[in-house]
Amino acid sequence: MLHIGCHLSSSVGYENMVKTALSIGADTFQFFTRNPRGSKSKAPDFEDMRRATELMKANNFAPAVAHAPYTLNPASSKEEVRAFAYDIFLDDLKILENLPGNYYNFHPGSHLGDGSVEGVKRTTDILNRVLTPELHTTVLIETMAGKGSEIGASFEEIKSIIDGVELRGKLGVCLDTCHISDGGYDVINEFEKVLDEFDKIIGLDMLCAIHLNDSKNPSGAKKDRHEKIGDGFIGLDSITKIINSPRLLGKPFVLETPNELDGYEKEIALLKTLYTL
Repeated sequence: MLHIGCHLSSSVGYENMVKTALSIGADTFQFFTRNPRGSKSKAPDFEDMRRATELMKANNFAPAVAHAPYTLNPASSKEEVRAFAYDIFLDDLKILENLPGNYYNFHPGSHLGDGSVEGVKRTTDILNRVLTPELHTTVLIETMAGKGSEIGASFEEIKSIIDGVELRGKLGVCLDTCHISDGGYDVINEFEKVLDEFDKIIGLDMLCAIHLNDSKNPSGAKKDRHEKIGDGFIGLDSITKIINSPRLLGKPFVLETPNELDGYEKEIALLKTLYTL
């Protein structure tokens, strides 16, 4: 079964996000925990979250993916930025305990000139401070495109973050198809070999979710600009192979393409027709 959904606005509430997902043929979804360009968030409605959880269970949803705000930068060279990241991380994980069994995805950050080794150490430090044995949310490190001073553009850097975390069982990886293509991995022609490399370096058991995006740029561009499915450099043929990889069976695919809701509905319907597993 193809578990597929898209990014939805959390402003409508949790239960309504699930209902919206169902209305467009989705059985998973992604949402920002708070303002993606800031820090503000609405006070959580725990009854709404309970109803959403029950509705997801009743409709056999794959785990939902909560996305940390873009302003969160745990790898920053600035102490106040790291403190902000820690506070947001801690608050988000506390709230998400009311949606147990789902994912919290974050960008591992930018080192801002201090080098990737220092950036990795800083991100690892925050993860070690926020992860606890009783946590019911799996935290996902997203693969990045490598623009600027981003860390996490290579599988080796993702692995170095994981290796420094004490509670590794609370971690997973979200593989973004646009990001890894822009980062130089041959998603277009050799996706199974890319998965071989991921398995060798990180382990496929750590791969929890996929951001399914086409790219506005050729492989290796390090730009991170998403495109609608089939309209970019990755292309529909390659994306069809990705969703039909037996090694990704059962994992949630989340669309982050430049679409409104009707566009997501069309992409979901198209991808379902192309799914053969």
